[in-house]
Parts: sequence; structure tokens; C-alpha cells
Amino acid sequence: MPGDPDPYIFSTDTLPSDVRFLPPLANGLLGWRVYNKIMHMGGVYNGEGGRCHRADVPCPLAVTVETKEPSEDSYNLDTHTGIFSHTLSSTNVTASQSLYSHRYHSNLMAMEVLMVRQVASEEPVSVNLISLFTPHSKDIVFESAPDYKGGRHIQGQTVAAEFPGGPRPTVHLIWTPVPSTLSLLPDQSQARWGFILVVADTLEGAEASFDEGLNLIATGNLRLSHEQAWRELWLQSKVEVTGSDSLCKALIGCIFYLLSAFPSIHDTSSSFGGVSPGGLSNGGDGQDYWGHVFWDQDIWMYPGIALFYPKLARAVLEYRVRTMDGAKDNAQRQGYKGLKFPWESAVSGREVCPEDLYGQQEIHINGDVILAFQHYLYLTEDVSMFTDGQGSQVIWGVADYWVSRVTWSPEDQRYHLLGVMPPDEYYYNVNNSVYTNTVAKLSLQFAVELADLLKHPAPKEWQEVAEHIKIPFDQESQYHPEYDGYIKGHPVKQADTVMLGYPLGLQMSPKIRRNDLEAYKPVTDPEGPAMTWGMFAIGWLELGEAEKAKDLLEKCFKNIQGPFQVWSESSDGSGAVNFLTGMGGFLQAVVFGYTGFRVQKECLAFSPLLPNNISELCIRGINYLGSQLDWLLRKDEVCIILRERAGGAGNMIPHDLQVVLKASGTKIPLTPGKPVTFPREPGCICKLASTSLCWPF
Repeated sequence: MPGDPDPYIFSTDTLPSDVRFLPPLANGLLGWRVYNKIMHMGGVYNGEGGRCHRADVPCPLAVTVETKEPSEDSYNLDTHTGIFSHTLSSTNVTASQSLYSHRYHSNLMAMEVLMVRQVASEEPVSVNLISLFTPHSKDIVFESAPDYKGGRHIQGQTVAAEFPGGPRPTVHLIWTPVPSTLSLLPDQSQARWGFILVVADTLEGAEASFDEGLNLIATGNLRLSHEQAWRELWLQSKVEVTGSDSLCKALIGCIFYLLSAFPSIHDTSSSFGGVSPGGLSNGGDGQDYWGHVFWDQDIWMYPGIALFYPKLARAVLEYRVRTMDGAKDNAQRQGYKGLKFPWESAVSGREVCPEDLYGQQEIHINGDVILAFQHYLYLTEDVSMFTDGQGSQVIWGVADYWVSRVTWSPEDQRYHLLGVMPPDEYYYNVNNSVYTNTVAKLSLQFAVELADLLKHPAPKEWQEVAEHIKIPFDQESQYHPEYDGYIKGHPVKQADTVMLGYPLGLQMSPKIRRNDLEAYKPVTDPEGPAMTWGMFAIGWLELGEAEKAKDLLEKCFKNIQGPFQVWSESSDGSGAVNFLTGMGGFLQAVVFGYTGFRVQKECLAFSPLLPNNISELCIRGINYLGSQLDWLLRKDEVCIILRERAGGAGNMIPHDLQVVLKASGTKIPLTPGKPVTFPREPGCICKLASTSLCWPF
């Protein structure tokens, strides 16, 4: 309706009292919480081993604007454009400060100030710029360098490498000096000033980026090129609901902050440093998990991004490929073969968890990484990621680890995984975590499948262990105990066993699925991490109980803090801030829950179901086998449009697709630009049978 507030613009007249809930501005390389004197650069850590954390980088754009007379203030985060603005309105002048991390030129951040005179006067009018910047860091030894084309310049190197003998990153900052005041002269009705900051790891890169920034300012394209890059992202994907303004806004915030953590879709630098639970704006010493990369990236954040952006999905996989040497070292240190990805990862892939127990026992991380690779192949059929991109070495290295890690039990004729910590971190040194064993089984099966696809000889042990690994199950209670010896009713920290159905896809009857949900919901910590309830919601949606799912999903709203839709890890505001893990789980609950999307080997399955308060769910830009699909789900019908025929991942040629409905067996070919509408029922999107029956060629 005309006059309705734009859900993509988060506005307020007062800033949050807790500065942790100010909006982060990031672009996959640089991350910063507005007004904070500290920022971070992806891949730049300081400290050895468990002391490794994101290195604090001083931010010259830590500037607030004040008028010399009383003013009314308003603050906006425009997620259309990724621009935060502060507008001050006084009797004589309106001043607007805009801040952004450039979405296309990732080494670049910018501040703009616009002043507009409100009354005619022959007097100058001024605003004050209050800077918190100091050119120092406890993590980087900075020294002054010669100015460059009017820009101040400091350079420095981190104090300690991630591992003995490892590299210590160098950081260069070049920025436009920020004066203490800006003034409109008597003959000026308005004026605009632009300030840029460049952060790079080489002098050549810093100077080139500063040159680019100056050129963009000179041609008037600095802001325009940034806005265009965000516009391009939003054109590729949107998730919007009709019927719940709070849900719609929450989804927009989740997608915006998640996209901000990933590189540009045009990035070719191969320097992406992964996604940590609190994003790039957080993760300093002792804060927000030190900026390390966990399973959160691969299980919680990745699925909702991979469904829309195959290039960004591939960037996650390439990050894991680059850490293979460290993963090999981890496995050897534990006395096993193959690859053991770290529970907490920085740049090298060596374990940087401050507490050895987690790194030693939370080995499900290996299977979590493989699940991301598997979904990528099924969504894209981009085999190049597994050949030239070395993804196959990741898959097979993890398979070798599982084979060397299991123990054969003569008693039950099964392979066991002993002495592990499940995702539920309340317990450790347990045997046969049902989640860990299941994800190990899946990754071994995928290793066999990939070896067959690439004509690579697969050791028989991969299949042998996959077929005979123990998956704990209580026959009497007809449910999955969390691990051997788990006592039903004991407290649980977070989603664990309930993830067997989704995302792991372990086959079970609806009765067993229900029993798992009912067994674990009452004993799951209500103050546990935010992503948990999304997994319960998906489970109830699988069973056709949309209202139960809605009630669980609404628990997540307690984790959304303040006007800028910033998430906290816990509902009381504690824990990691800008908690991308929780956002990822929430997004999956809608995008995979209400649609029933499941990424499978030969199709994208769906089984839509909406709660009573949602009349429409619109999901634009699902990227499947090189084609983009727009979906409109209503109570009783589904509409799909094959949107465009751009090339897929790895320059794959898009396939001709069809809808196959499960109950009726109806097959509906999809034609670009032509809507297809059918009654709501389960089905799948798959290739037209006439194109090929031999997946994936």
C-alpha cells in the first residue's frame, strides 16, 4: 500500500544503548561496526594456535557528525544499498552522513557528508566531525609511511603468526584525511564531501585501490558502483512473505547480513577467508569466537546462500580446499590418516581452538564440510570444482580419516566412533554420537559416489565402513538416542539429533521423526544458541504441522536486537553478536522449511506448507543446474517461473527442466518466462528426461 514503510530500510531516531547492536557494514573482505574505532580484514589474524584471533585494524572512518545547534537525529540502514546514514536536521542546516563498505571494490570503505542549507543566510554554517581514530593496534605494529596522493598512509605487520614459522600478514591503510569541521560558505546552498579508506595486504594493492577510489569520486561513481553491486545481488535473490511484517523484515535482515559476509560475485582473488559466527565486524581477542570459522559456515550459513548464489557457494568450498595442508597436519597430530578439518579454523587450516578438547573430539566438522561439497555438486553439476578445483581431494581425504578413525566392534559387528563430542556440547568423550556417525556415513557414501563419477578407484573400506557404521537407535522407544548411553530426558544444549532428518536426510518413518522431535524439544536449553529452533521447525513442517513450526520459529525473534535487526547468540542478548549462525538457521527454516526444498542427487524436491498467518511466500532466484527459478507459494497453489538462461557455475550450460508432481505423476516442462501453476502438493524439479538420463553428463 502507498505510504507503507519499506521493509528493506531499518530506521530509528535513537541508537541502541548497547553499541554491540549497531549495524555491521561488511563486504566479504572488510568488516566494521559503525562508529567503532576498530575494524577487521578477512584472513588477517594475530596470535599463535589457540591465541589466534582477528587482528584489530584501526578505522579512520570512526567519525560522528554534530551540528553546532540543537538538531533532530534519524538513523537508517538501507539494506537495498548497504548504506548506513545519520541525518541531523537543525534550523539552519540538514547534514547527512553516509557510511558503507564498498560491495564491488572490496578493499574500499567510504564516508560521505552532505550539507544542505535550510534558510538563506550570508553566514557560513558548519558541522563538527568527531573522530575516534588513533593509528595504533595491539595486534599490528604500525608505522607511518609517506602520504599517497593526498592520503595518509600507515603500514604494519601482525605481531605473531598463526603457527611457528608461518606468515605474518602485512596491512596497509591509505585514507583521505578527515577534518574536524565542514562548512557551507555564504554562497553555497549545499555541498558534498567524500572520504575513502583503503585496506590492503600489499603496497601495490593499496595504491591501486586508492587510485580507483579517487577515480570513482572524480567521475561521480563511488556510491553508484556500490549501489549497483547491491542491486545486482538483490536481483538474483529475494525472500519475502505476505502476512507477517516482522517475519519479512527478519528475513531481509538475515539475507543482507549473510550476503555482507561473502565476497563479491565478481571476486576472482581467491582470498576469501571464510565466514565466522559473528562475521567480519567481530572476532577480536576473546570476542565472538575470535573470528574463527566453525561448522557454522558449512551447515548453518552455507545452505541458504548456495541455493541462490553458486559463485559464493564455491568460494566457501575453495576456502576449505586452501586449508587442506592444515587439515592433513591435524589428522597426523591425532594419529590418523587423511584430513581432519579444524573445529576452529583461521587461514592455515591448523586447529586454533583455544581448548584442545573441542579440536580433538568435535570431529563431526569433517562430515559437515563434505555435506556442503555434496550439495554444491547436486545443485550445479559443476564437476570442475572437484577436478581442477581439487574438491575431490577434500572428499577423499575425509573418507580416509573416517576409515582410520573408526573402531570395529565384534560384539555388534559394527564400526564405532569412540571418544567424541556431539554438536550438543554438554557432553564429551561419548561413543557413537548419532549425528557424528550419520554424517560420517554420508560423507563416505559421497566419496564412493564421486570416485565412480570421476573414474577414480575407491578403496573398498570406504563402502565397508559406510555400510556398517553404527547408527544408534532405541528399538523400545522408537527414537534415536543422542549417543551410546544417553539417558532420555537429560538436558541438551542445542539442535543435534533432530538434525538427522534435516539437513542430513537420514531415512526414517514419520513416527520416528516425531518421536525424536518430542523427545528433545522439552529438554533443549531454552537459552541455547539461536539456530536450534529453526531445525525443530523444519521437523514439524516435514510432519505437516505448520502451526507448531511457526510457534518454534517465533522463538527466534527474541534473538533479534534493536532496530537494525542484529542477532545475538542467546535470547537475552548475550553471546556472539551479529550471530550469522542463527540467521542462517532461521533462513533455512523458511527457505527449506515452508517450501520443503531438499537438495538431492537428481532433483530439487519440494513439499510446500504455509502456516495460517502467511498468505504468500515469494522466493526469487533459486539457482538450480544453471537456471534461475522464481517461486510463489500460496495456501493451495504453487507458481514457478523459469526466469533466465544465464550460464551456471563453472560455465555449465543450463539444462531443460521440468516439474514432476509426486501424487499425480504430472510432468510439466518449464519454459523461460512462462509461469507454471499447479495445486499445492509435493514434487520435484529435475531435468527433462529427453535431455539425459545419465547424471551428471
